[in-house]
Order: sequence, then structure tokens, then C-alpha cells
Amino acid sequence: MSRTRTLFAALGVSAIAGATALALSPVSSPPPASATVVTFAAQAPDSAFTSQADAGGAAIACQRPAPDNRVSTTIHCYTPDQLRAHYGLGPLASSGDGAGQTIVLVDAYGSPTAADDLNFFAQTFGGPTPDFESVAPLGMPDYKNPTGKGVGQSGPNSAAGWAGEANLDVQWAYAMAPKAHIVLLATPPAETQGVQGLPNLMKAVDWAIQKYPSGTVFSMSFGTDEQTFGSANAAKSQFTKFDQTFQRGLAKGDTFFSSSGDNGSTGFTNVKRKSTVGTTPEVSYPNVSPYVTSVGGTQVQDGWTWNPTQDVPYLADGSRNPAYWAWNSGGDTEPVWNEGGFQIGTGGGLSTVYPRPAYQDGVSGVVGGARGVPDIAWNAAVNGGVLVYHTYFPSTEGPAAWGVYGGTSAASPQAAAATAIANQARAAAGKGPIGDLNNALYSASFDRSSAFDDIVPRTYGTTPSGVLDSNRMWALADDGSLTPNAVPGYSTTAGYDLTTGWGAPMVPGYVAQLVAQ
Repeated sequence: MSRTRTLFAALGVSAIAGATALALSPVSSPPPASATVVTFAAQAPDSAFTSQADAGGAAIACQRPAPDNRVSTTIHCYTPDQLRAHYGLGPLASSGDGAGQTIVLVDAYGSPTAADDLNFFAQTFGGPTPDFESVAPLGMPDYKNPTGKGVGQSGPNSAAGWAGEANLDVQWAYAMAPKAHIVLLATPPAETQGVQGLPNLMKAVDWAIQKYPSGTVFSMSFGTDEQTFGSANAAKSQFTKFDQTFQRGLAKGDTFFSSSGDNGSTGFTNVKRKSTVGTTPEVSYPNVSPYVTSVGGTQVQDGWTWNPTQDVPYLADGSRNPAYWAWNSGGDTEPVWNEGGFQIGTGGGLSTVYPRPAYQDGVSGVVGGARGVPDIAWNAAVNGGVLVYHTYFPSTEGPAAWGVYGGTSAASPQAAAATAIANQARAAAGKGPIGDLNNALYSASFDRSSAFDDIVPRTYGTTPSGVLDSNRMWALADDGSLTPNAVPGYSTTAGYDLTTGWGAPMVPGYVAQLVAQ
């Protein structure tokens, strides 16, 4: 899989890479060995879309809105109203969800067109006028050379990719909580800026904790694998410093969400200042922090059902194999997110740094003595992704267009928005914000059966990769067929598991349970 990645040295520990929003291709190749810090977003390939006239009368899986209007017969997508309905919310136009609440989306660089693009997104889908601001407390990003034509690893080298991430975060936090005050929190350097990257993101979060009201909900869609910090002790030392930021926020009633990652149980390890693909299961920071709620991924199949009959996603000419991408109309299921055709899926697993927090004592049979992630899950699929509008960097990114995005970068801001809705309901009940969400989710008084749709194993079609029961990744063999990755994954089970946590929120029940706490 071809992935655009940019370099950075995390905290001076090693030279590693920060992935931008990823345009997936059918070409099979492992990520660069230096790739360790990523934004967890993935974009459906543009080649999957054509004009409706050229679709040849085949059933339409996705149609991009105007001014794009292109369609796909293989890749499915969702509008805000479609996903809102799936998760139990009313239409965007008639809902005031999130009023009085603040959602902060944390992204290096941000997006130079975030406000205009969000306004167009809202107009397209009939939503209320967005309450939006973009802030850069550490200085404005440089958008002059978005494709990396600048000097060195700093500056604007990753701006284009991060803009896609930022637009995704902003538009889909709005899609779930359209009356919330939505803040895009940008920093000048991405993780490509060496020792400044991740610390600067945390400094910006610290600033926002002080600026915004109690009960602010943060969403972070980036991460660095634990083992890239060298030893567990080295990682613990750095994480302890960063965790002080989250502790300060929890103390004032804020809540923090982070994406669990898009590479299943695989990750990177640091050896002699170089990062290589690890051979053992891996999790990332900050989602593994016990002060953060980790959001894993599912694949919402609402109105369609995947029906693969051959485990060869791409033909010799690179086109999508109809036998793999086949689907039937109808159905409403939500399995664990594990897309062999794109070789991506939900992150999740056990920390090698953090011991089991007290709130996970009740699931010790699953996590053992370690912090386990994720805690909850939300739709993260690319086939079944969300529509995102962009006009940024037309000289390099082309004219205004809609993209279809997935990744746990799509899941985290939506889960954050659902929790902002819960804080709105708590305020109406005369209660303060929920604050430390994990303590509530794992408590004995929280009725998880009414708050979550438990994600369990499901089988689609007649192929091995159609058995969605873990986050073990798939690799493309030389003959184009899918084969299980060498790194073992974790099983998706009834109840709590290390791929989808407690499951996907059923928002009315989720809100009711958080109000009751």
C-alpha cells in the first residue's frame, strides 16, 4: 500500500515518520521502516469514482455531492443524516445537539480553508450555521509549500496531508454535534519537527485547557508507537510528562479522546535510533494513556452487506476485483473494522508501559496486568467512510472536491461529539460535565447493555478475510491474494475486547447512562 509519510524525530529519540491523511492505492508495499508517528486517517482512492454515465448502470454505492457528483460502485459512503440515524440521532437540520458545549480538535498545521469548507459542508447537508474557530496559540502554520518543497523537515512539508485530517475532524465533529462550539487547535510544526512536534501539540492542549470552559471535550487523531521511544522506562518518562496535561484537564472536568490507530496490532520499534516494523503486537500513545478514552474502529454496513467471493482485491491491471468488492443491498450490521483490501484496521492491544488502571480491574481477565485499549469504538471504515469537503491547496490538491475518509481519525471526533451531547444533557439535568469518562464507562453503575452495541464476530461472503473477528492485519501476497499478517491480532468477542472496547455507542442510551452517573 502506497502511503505518503513525512519524517520527524520524536523527542530526539529517533528519526521516524508522521503519516498524513492517506490516499490508499492497490499497490502493495510495506510502510517505510521509519514510519512510526501517524495521523490515523485514510482516504478512498479517487480511481474508485467515475461519472454516473460511466458507471454503466451498476448499482451505486456512493455518490459525492455537488460540485463533484462522481459515483462509486464499490466504495460506500455516508452523509451526516445517514450515520446520525445509525447511531440513534435525529436529522441534522432539526437537531440542536451539542449547544453550549466546546469540542477541540487537535491537529498540526490545521487547514487554511477549514472555516469555508465547514460552512459548505453544513449548507450541503442542511445543518445549522457552524459555531467554529481556528486557533494557533504557538504561532500560525506556514502554508506556502504544502508538498514539502521547503527546506528541512520543519515548516509546511506536511501541511496538505494534515489539512485533510483537520477537515475530517472538524466536519464530522460538527456532523454529530452541530450546535457545539468547534475549535480547530493547530500548531506550526507537525510531528515532522523533531523534538518540537509532539511536545508542541501537548503545549497547545495545555493552552486550550486554560482557555476553554470546564467540560471541553478534546479529540486527538495522532499517535506514536510505544516501542519507538526505545525502552519502556524511556517511554514512561516521556508519557508521565505528557500525562500531566491530561490530568490538569480532567481536574477541571474536561474529557480526552484519542484514535486507537489504523494498523491493527502492528507497529514500529526503535533499534539503534532507527525505526523498523515490529514483530510483536503494538499500541500507541496518547490513546494508551489511562487518562484518555481510546476509540477503536468498526465498519458500519447500513443499507448494504459486503459479499466477497474471492480474496484477491485487485486485478493484474490494478483495478478493483468485483468478486472481492461485491455487495448486496440491504442489511444493518457493524463488525470490527478490518479491511483486508486496504490492509488497514482498528488499533488495539496491551500497553508495554502502563499497568492496568484501577477502572479496568473488572476486565482483568482480558487485559491482565496492563492498560488495554480501546475503550469504545465508532465507524472507521473506508468502504463505508464519511464524506469530507476540501478546497485547500488547489495548486497541488486540485479543484474543490469531496473525498471519502475513514480511519480511527473519523471515529474519535464523532465519539467526542456524542460525549459533548451527554454533557449538554447533564447540564440540563443540573449536573457538571462527565470529566473522567473512563471511570464512568467501566463503573458497575454504568449499564453498558443500553449504552453500547456490542461488536461481535461476523462473517461476510465466502472468503477468509470476510470473517471479521479480530484486528490481525492482512497482507497482499505476490499473486495478489490476501494472507494473514505475521503479527497476531486480538480477538473481537462478546463484552469488552481489545479491538472495539465495550462497543459502539447507541447515542440515546449512552447519553442517558452518562447523565445518570
